[in-house]
Amino acid sequence: MRISPPPISVFLLFFLLSIVFPHNLSLGDPIVTCSGIVPMKHRSAMLSISDFGAVGDGKTLNTNAFNSAIDRIRETNTSDGTLLYVPRGVYLTQSFNLTSHMTLYLAHGAVIKAVEDTKKWPLIDPLASYGRGRERPGQRYISFIHGDGLVDVVITGKNGTIDGQGEPWWKMWRDGTLKFTRPNLIEFKNSSNIVVSHVVLQNSPFWTLHPVYCSGVVVHHVTILAPTDSPNTDGIDPDSSSNVCIEDSYISTGDDLVAVKSGWDEYGIAYNHPSRDITIRRITGSSPFAGIAIGSETSGGIQNVTVENITLYNSGIGIHIKTNIGRGGSIQGITIAGVYMEKVRTGIKISGNTGDHPDDKFNPSALPIVRGITIKNIWGIKVERAGMVQGLKDSPFTNLCFSNVTLTGTKGSPIWKCSDVVGAAAKVSPTPCPELTAAAHQGGTCENQT
Repeated sequence: MRISPPPISVFLLFFLLSIVFPHNLSLGDPIVTCSGIVPMKHRSAMLSISDFGAVGDGKTLNTNAFNSAIDRIRETNTSDGTLLYVPRGVYLTQSFNLTSHMTLYLAHGAVIKAVEDTKKWPLIDPLASYGRGRERPGQRYISFIHGDGLVDVVITGKNGTIDGQGEPWWKMWRDGTLKFTRPNLIEFKNSSNIVVSHVVLQNSPFWTLHPVYCSGVVVHHVTILAPTDSPNTDGIDPDSSSNVCIEDSYISTGDDLVAVKSGWDEYGIAYNHPSRDITIRRITGSSPFAGIAIGSETSGGIQNVTVENITLYNSGIGIHIKTNIGRGGSIQGITIAGVYMEKVRTGIKISGNTGDHPDDKFNPSALPIVRGITIKNIWGIKVERAGMVQGLKDSPFTNLCFSNVTLTGTKGSPIWKCSDVVGAAAKVSPTPCPELTAAAHQGGTCENQT
């Protein structure tokens, strides 16, 4: 199955340097991490998928082996949990469900690969905060690896691979023959204490890693790959989730690298489950869309998000905060700092007119509130447009702070475009729009704008 990553050697060089020498640290300083919010557990028992008849030849169907092994773990239910070991080999399987208190461990050279037959893929109910499948009305296809109502689950290893073989799904989307919303590669729903680390996730049919209605989620040292033309293959999408840590990862996909979400229009407003207390740190990658995104599904609210030490290349938008009329909800307490971007069409975009609607029942009077956004220490070269900051006439975006932002263009100085926003700017080049400098001219500063 094809993968078309960008020049890995260049990206991995910067990625490794960003891990060893983070942008905000000097030599000898400890590396700041949030990964300890979910401690890794020692498993007292171990099973091998080979003991359940699995054959890693890339041809044998191993769905029964995975289901039998996970059933055994569920039945044993030890307090310390069980590690399920996947040795070197290519293990073809249909989708399967994980259970609580387990570690799925992929050895070096181990590949868990999804079947390409989409006809027998199970369907599940849509998410309550979306009201329907994200792409099509009605049900949605279950994720390749799925967990619902779980606690204490780890997916890790020695950089083994989980391959969604997304090409048939992408083709159905392009051809217009898709009947239901495509499956995510991995989804955890209503779960807590989740860790995903030291694995390669590739060729997702839809979003790659989707924790939704979760708390206590750590993702670190993962590599996420999909062709740049693969539709909607977001990297990591924390959705109506809290206490999330995403660190030290390389992502190159066909859509946003990391996108924080919280429900869709009237359904997300009714469900009312925000995404909050999220840290995104030391991410390197490339996307035809956004490097770091907030939205556009923001109806449950998004609060207290910290983004820092990000390196982006060959991308559509560096930083994108996006919402729309009908969304409602609030986006506030967002701090983005220490971002380097190169060859990006738009450096910074904050928009109130982005994203579609689930149906015609959304309330156009449900306007989002966007305030308290701090963007600082941004450096970009070969940036075509510096920024677009466009609020809503009846709900202007307020308390925006831009400081120490330098964006240089390929042909002269890139420009800013703003409307219906109020904020302050300090040490920003090129000179931002009047809407972002008026407060400073009146004696205001970024510090008293947030």
